[in-house]
Amino acid sequence: MSGTLNKVMLIGHLGDEIKMHYFEGGGCIGRFPLATNETYTNKQTGERVTNTDWHNIVVRNKAAEICEKYLGKGDKVYVEGRLKNRQWQGEDGNTRYTTEVHVQEFTFLSTKNNPEPGAPTAPQQQAAPRPAAPENPSEPKQAPQVSEPGPDGDLPF
Repeated sequence: MSGTLNKVMLIGHLGDEIKMHYFEGGGCIGRFPLATNETYTNKQTGERVTNTDWHNIVVRNKAAEICEKYLGKGDKVYVEGRLKNRQWQGEDGNTRYTTEVHVQEFTFLSTKNNPEPGAPTAPQQQAAPRPAAPENPSEPKQAPQVSEPGPDGDLPF
């Protein structure tokens, strides 16, 4: 294969509020730490062990503004993007390095406006009841049917 691929997909919790930086000309950038966990049982001690990795997430322009509006510390989010390495001179004169995830796609799994995991971000809507059929005294009456949202919050139509 002659091509290359730089792609990362993460599901984790925000470690802090989104820090926004606005540029002249209207552009902006949002940065936040994202925690992912790995949990396993130590076979020797039987103890559950959790390891947390921290990732530097970068979101740009309109996506950054949307994230700032709806996400807060502790919220769960899926991000997809590319790894990017950056270096700069620190105030002490030493060269600093960091690896960031530059987001191309994201999905809110819980938000500060809707803290329940998996709950839809928009208010749930129910379909209007179907009109009742003309009454026939020989047939039993049936209650109107209302479509209920499925387990993932989607309506069945």
